[in-house]
Amino acid sequence: MNEACHIMSHGEILNEGKHQYPLFHAVLYGDRVSTAKFSKRLSCAIKHLPLSVKFTYEHNTLKAVGKGVTKDPTLVLNGKIFLEGLVQAEVITEAFEKQLKNEMPSC
Repeated sequence: MNEACHIMSHGEILNEGKHQYPLFHAVLYGDRVSTAKFSKRLSCAIKHLPLSVKFTYEHNTLKAVGKGVTKDPTLVLNGKIFLEGLVQAEVITEAFEKQLKNEMPSC
């Protein structure tokens, strides 16, 4: 699949064939509806960026609370809370662009 603007599957890697891109691990916490909406928005917002993201979902409230998640949905990136709530695509793009600059300061 791996097309822009689609609901990401559990375990799917966005930009999978781009081995030169840094690989991030993203966990979407929340109910199935909100995480599906967020993942579709996320795939649209970052598909063009030079990164790969492996997606997993966690719908268990107790596990979410144990990770410090308080909003539905929440994106945890590489083990840290990254985005909370159903934010707009522009916010997602800007957050990932900032993350890329932090990962590769010479760019």
